Amino acid sequence: MAHFSSFADGAPWFVGWGTLALINAGLAQGKNRSGLRWFLLSLLFGPLTTLVLVLLPKERAKLF
Repeated sequence: MAHFSSFADGAPWFVGWGTLALINAGLAQGKNRSGLRWFLLSLLFGPLTTLVLVLLPKERAKLF
C-alpha cells in the first residue's frame, strides 16, 4: 500500500502539468496553430512550451 501514497503525493504535479498542456492547446488554437501538436509538446516540455507560444506571432489563416 505504500506505493499508492507516493503516487498520491505526486498527483497535484501531474494535474498541474496536464492543465498547463490544455491551456497551451487553447492558446495555440487561438494563434491558428495545431492544438494537438502543442498539447503533446506541452506534455514533454511544460512551461517552456508556454513561453514559445507566447512569443510566436499569430499564424495567418489559410484560404483553403
